[in-house]
Amino acid sequence: MSLNCNEINLILNELNLRGAFIQDIIQPGYDTLAFYTYKEGTAKTVLICTAQNSVRINETRRKITKNETPLRFMEFLRSRIKGCRINSAEQIGLERVIKMELSHSDSEQFNLYIRLWNNAANVILCDKNDLVLDSMFRRPERYEVKDETFIPPAVDETKLSQAAARFPIRDFSDSEFQSFNAYIDFWYSEHSETLSREALLEKAEKWYNSARSKKEAALKNLLDKQESFKNAGQLKHQGDLILSYGYLIDSNSNFLECEDYETGKTVRLLIDPKKSAQENAAEYYKKYKKSVSGTEELKHDIEILQKQIQKLDSLYEEIKRETNPVKIEQLLRRDSTPKQQQKKNHPGLDYTVNGWYILVGRDANENDELLRHHVRGEDLWLHVRDFPGGYVFIKARKGKTVPLDILLDAANLAVYYSKARNAGKTDLYYTHVKYLRRAKNGPKGLVLPTQEKNLCIEPDKARLTRLDSLHEEAQL
Repeated sequence: MSLNCNEINLILNELNLRGAFIQDIIQPGYDTLAFYTYKEGTAKTVLICTAQNSVRINETRRKITKNETPLRFMEFLRSRIKGCRINSAEQIGLERVIKMELSHSDSEQFNLYIRLWNNAANVILCDKNDLVLDSMFRRPERYEVKDETFIPPAVDETKLSQAAARFPIRDFSDSEFQSFNAYIDFWYSEHSETLSREALLEKAEKWYNSARSKKEAALKNLLDKQESFKNAGQLKHQGDLILSYGYLIDSNSNFLECEDYETGKTVRLLIDPKKSAQENAAEYYKKYKKSVSGTEELKHDIEILQKQIQKLDSLYEEIKRETNPVKIEQLLRRDSTPKQQQKKNHPGLDYTVNGWYILVGRDANENDELLRHHVRGEDLWLHVRDFPGGYVFIKARKGKTVPLDILLDAANLAVYYSKARNAGKTDLYYTHVKYLRRAKNGPKGLVLPTQEKNLCIEPDKARLTRLDSLHEEAQL
């Protein structure tokens, strides 16, 4: 139950913020702000809550807990309006939008809008011309983002005349509280946990259903693909048949009809009449090998996805059992980090193995970007010899020598992300980044190594599977 327009006016009258100074700003959560104000020897803590069903502004005497990590909007407000004088704090008509006019001693002026709508609450800081500087919730569809112009709501005159009857103030005359602020602070302290928990559980259910349906769809695609690979042995057998009956190939037909020596039945095999029996059989063998290797990779991908679904189920069950709304919000935050914060600050892939950080570029653009901006002289560089492919870097650790096992991990990644992937035993070279120099007029990312050392490995599928598992689990 959020504050109505008449309750907001009563709150503001009791707060009497005109002439007060904002001494500090605390943001304990994404939906809550606290202004520490001071006026004529009296300090007040003004709480602003934008949580659904608990939207309000009121004075509180409860301790405001700080967030473990300073939040973006709090840091922004501190840099702009800490120390400001509140010249006015009034509701616009009865629209549940408060406008605070603020100023510094150096005549810098701001308008702070506090919208207390249950489903669209927000706090927006603008300059004196209502140009948005930043907002608690950035909503482009409402133009509540930097450099847009905030348009205050128009005053509804009909609402003004009907407000007293339609929006009564909660009766607190029989209570022990001397002010409406004190009563509201107590009321929400008694009920907010229930209100916010219900809203958070509803949010958690939507998040869970959406996330699980996406993962189930992905798993179904993998299982369908795995099913299609079950006939891999048949492809090899068909290649054998083409070799056995190659003399029957007709240069005018796209099919080879022959008797299957295993079943005794006549079969019809698709071929390219312009190719020899050996070439047509090679195409079937190629598909066979691809299916076999694909089956192994799919098995690993299916296991990872099944683990992700299990972890998702476990997290949702944990959320449903949790009674503390703050804890529920923290659990939800694990999987609801804004996408712009999830983006990697480097191209390519990364792996963390026993404290060692490995970066992998998969093409010329990623190789070049990693070289220019993400590695340093003491980092180790690996590349496959005589084959095009990605660069692999092992980030240096002060006072530590790269262990052989980590070097072999990086070498296998270098082979896997190169044209030598299926070449068997492969030669690589490695050196420190400081011993690389760019090839003059060479293609993008091309470097010439000096003081390099040689390494020869046989690709290790088990090692690559382990690395892939570490990478996938880091994404869970």
